[in-house]
Amino acid sequence: MSDPSDGCLEPCTAVTEAEVEALVRGICFKTGPPRRLGVEVEWLVHELRDPRLPVSPERLEAAHAAARTVPLRSALSIEPGGQLELSSPPAASLTECVGTVSADLDAVRAVLRGDGLALVGLGHDPWQGPRRFLREPRYDAMEACLDRTGPAGRAMMCTSASVQVCLDAGFEEPGPLGHVRRWWLAHQLGAVLVAVFANSPVAGHRPTGWLSTRQLRWTQIDAGRAGGPPLDADPRGAWARHVLDAPVMCVRRDGGPWDVPQGLTFREWIRSGSPRPPTREDLDYHVTTLFPPVRPRGHLELRMIDAQPGDDGWIVPLAVTAALFDDPEAAETAYRAVKPLAERTRGRPAPHNPLWRDAARVGLADPELREVADTCFGAALRALPRLGAATGITDAVAAYHDRYVARGRCPADDLLDGLRGAPGDGRPHGAARGTGTAPAPGARPPARRPHGTPLRDTHPHPHGKDTRS
Repeated sequence: MSDPSDGCLEPCTAVTEAEVEALVRGICFKTGPPRRLGVEVEWLVHELRDPRLPVSPERLEAAHAAARTVPLRSALSIEPGGQLELSSPPAASLTECVGTVSADLDAVRAVLRGDGLALVGLGHDPWQGPRRFLREPRYDAMEACLDRTGPAGRAMMCTSASVQVCLDAGFEEPGPLGHVRRWWLAHQLGAVLVAVFANSPVAGHRPTGWLSTRQLRWTQIDAGRAGGPPLDADPRGAWARHVLDAPVMCVRRDGGPWDVPQGLTFREWIRSGSPRPPTREDLDYHVTTLFPPVRPRGHLELRMIDAQPGDDGWIVPLAVTAALFDDPEAAETAYRAVKPLAERTRGRPAPHNPLWRDAARVGLADPELREVADTCFGAALRALPRLGAATGITDAVAAYHDRYVARGRCPADDLLDGLRGAPGDGRPHGAARGTGTAPAPGARPPARRPHGTPLRDTHPHPHGKDTRS
C-alpha cells in the first residue's frame, strides 16, 4: 500500500468536472475476459525472540534495506508503521500467483530471520500501539487528515495488515462474469470474507469485542474516505460520483508540508476558482487516498481480508476468492448464496452497514453468514480443479473449511483461545515461534473471554502498490 509518487509535479492543465467523470469512467473498469489474478500480502514485523517487544526503528530500517537486496518478482514496499508488503505481478493462473509469491516470501523471510525478525500474519497488532516508521509528506498529511475523526486512522496506517486480492473487472456484457455482477458480488461476498478470515481480535493486550479489529478501524474512519459508493446498475457512474464527492486528503507541494484542507471535496476544489486548480495528476493522486473495501483500479482490488496466520495462510483467501469470481458456476452459486444478505445492508454502502459490522464483530457465530460461507467454500472446492489449481492449494482450502468454516470459527477464535490459557504458549496463532495449536476435530470451543478482560501475561519477559493506499 505504499505510493511511489511522494513528490509533486508542476501543475499542468486544470481538469473540469466533466473531464474527471470521463477519466474515472475510462480507467476504473477495464472490461474483458477474466484472465489475470494478483495478490498483495501485508505482514507485521516482529521480534523472533519475543513478539511483544517493539522492533526499534533502526532494526526495521536495516531489515527493510536487507530485504530490498533480495531479487524478487513481486514488488516490495513498506507501510507507514514498518509493515512489509509484497505485491505480485499479474499472474495467468492461481497456481502461478501462489508459486511466485511463495518463493518471494521464502527469500524475504530468510533475510529477516538472519536479523532475528519474523513476518507475522495478524490483521491488527495485539501488543503495539500506532507508531509511525515512515516520515514522508504523504503520511504526515494522511495522519493529520485522519486524526480529525479519531485514532482509528493511525491504527489503520501503523498496526494493521491484510491480504488484498486483485481480480479482473470482468466482461462488459451481463452474466456471472460481467463487471456489474462482479462489482455487486464483491460488496456482498466481502462481508462473508471478513467473517471467514477474521484474525484480529486483540489490541493493546485486550480483546476488543470484535473478531476483526482491523475491520472495526475501517468503520471508524469516515465513509467518504473508507467507504464505497452506493450500489446501482452503473458502477462506473457511481464510482465517478464518489471520487468527485470524496474529501480531498491533501494538496501536494514541491516544498514544505502539504496542505490538508478540511471538508473540501474534489468537486468543490474544481468549482472553487482556486489559484491552484486541480490537475490530472491531482486526480490520480486523489484516487489513491480513497480506501473503500472494493477499489476499482482497472481491475478490482478486494481489501477487506485480515492478514492470515502461518507462512501460507494467505493462500486460502486468495484461492477461495479467485474460484468464486473466475469460475462461472461458482460465481453463480456465490451470487445466489449472498443475495439474501443484501437486505441486511439496509441499503448502506460497505463497510458502514449492519451486515459488515456483524461480520467483523461476531464472524461465523452469525448463523446466516456461516451457512453462506459453507456454501461458498463448497462451490470454491468444486471450482478449483476446473481452474487448474495445484492439489496443495485445494487441500489447503479443504483443511481450512474443516477447521474453521464447518465449525463456525475463524483464526481469531484460536487467538482468543490462547488468551484464555488453552494449549499453547499464549501467543497469537501464526506469531513467531509456531502457529498455535488447532483444537481437536469436534472439540467444543471454550466460551469466549468477556470483552475488556486484560490479556494474561504467560511469559517471564515482555513481548516481538498503491498507499496505505
